[in-house]
This record gives sequence, structure tokens and C-alpha cells, in this order.
Amino acid sequence: MRVINLASGSKGNLTYIENENTKILVDMGLSCQETVKRLSLLGVTPDQIDGVLVTHEHSDHIKGIDVFSKKYNKPIFAHNDVWIGLDDMFKNVKTENRKVFTGDFEFKELIVRPVEVPHDVKCFGFSIEKGNQKVSLLTDLGHTNDKILESVKGSQLVYIEANYDRQKLYNNERYPLSLKRRIDGANGHLSNIDSASAIERLIESGTRQIVLSHLSEENNTPELAYEEICAILSKHGMFEGMDFKIDVATQKPGVIFRLK
Repeated sequence: MRVINLASGSKGNLTYIENENTKILVDMGLSCQETVKRLSLLGVTPDQIDGVLVTHEHSDHIKGIDVFSKKYNKPIFAHNDVWIGLDDMFKNVKTENRKVFTGDFEFKELIVRPVEVPHDVKCFGFSIEKGNQKVSLLTDLGHTNDKILESVKGSQLVYIEANYDRQKLYNNERYPLSLKRRIDGANGHLSNIDSASAIERLIESGTRQIVLSHLSEENNTPELAYEEICAILSKHGMFEGMDFKIDVATQKPGVIFRLK
């Protein structure tokens, strides 16, 4: 399995996952044109994409989907509860391309396991499996819990949100207090501290590759997220480069991971 995040953050989110005979995207928060451009970096054409999985309705996750689906006649997969918010946004997605799921499902060679995550709209993370290969994506969630972490247990690779540094958020004079509280709330986003706590659990369950994702451009930096999270984990006897590896996703195409 080959996995690469092609964009991550409030300006757009896009992840590419492929196996021998299956090529999928998770979210498409970039324009159709920019998505095609980034796929070309991998030697992948839009005609080769088998489908798009949608986490939720926010524009930084769905911006290019309507045009992409119409232009290339591609199926779009979303949970039944998410489609309630998508129907009016995807005016050009054909009826036969509106794929609804309510639980785990098989998509060609892959098993897709959705897990609901707490956000201010209906939102889902995904674990995607083929045999002993498993990658999970958990972004846009205000907190984790046992059910969420259990669902991604056994993942070789996990993309997990590290949206903000709490001090930077509350010192941000451009944000009203109500917005700060929403971001920092139970249905907002994960802070670096909360992300570190979840990563500790993931490492204990065997995950060795983490990618910090969906960082705020105003309330975090890749360097701060990496350093803060590594410092917390080191206090618990877990050391980056020895016990686990951390990368940070940005708006630029990231590292290509190959799961075996």
C-alpha cells in the first residue's frame, strides 16, 4: 500500500492511497485542477482514481469534489449522516455516484472502517486496510476516546490532528473568545497536548509512524507541534527516532509511505 498526504490544513486537505488495483482519495479540499496537478507528481491520472472518501462537509475537505466527480465520472463515498450536509453542495455528482455507507464496507481490495469523531458537524475518520496493512486518518475532532483509539489500533501509519498550541490560540488577538473556545472545545480540534496524549496510546498499541496533520497556520507551526509533542512523549519514556517516527503534514505534498 502506498500513502501520501498531498495537502493538509485549513487551506485544503487531500490524501492519496493506493494498492495494487485500487486508487482512492480521502477528501479533496483543493480545486479539481490543483488535485489533478498534484496527482500528476505521483504519475497518477484522474481517470485512474476509483473513488473519493469524504470525512465531512467543510469546504477545506470537499472544495474540488463536485467538479472532479462530474468531469471524470467518479463515485463519492460518505456516511449517510454526512450526505445530509453534502446533497446541496454536490449538485453535479450523479445519483449513481452518490455512494452511501453506514458502517464498514469493502471497496475493491480495501476494507474501509469509518469511525465517527466529535466535531461541530457530522464527521468521520477512517481506517483503511488490506491484509496486515492498515492506515488511519483522524482529523477534525475535538477529543479522542477509547472507541476512536480502539478503532485505529494496529495501524502502521496514523495521520492525526495537531491543530493548535493552546497558548498561541488564546494569545491570538485576531480571534474572538467565542472562536477560541469553539476550537478548544470538545467538538473543535485537537491541541498539541491532546494529540500527544492520543499518540502515546497509539504507540502503546504498536503504531510506529505518526503524521501530525491539519495544523493551524495561525495557532501552530510544524516546528512547534513536533517539538511540543516529542517533549511530552519523552517524559513518558517514548523517544522519537527510537520508539516511533513523527512527520508533519503541510499544504505541500508530504512523505510517501509504503506499507508492507
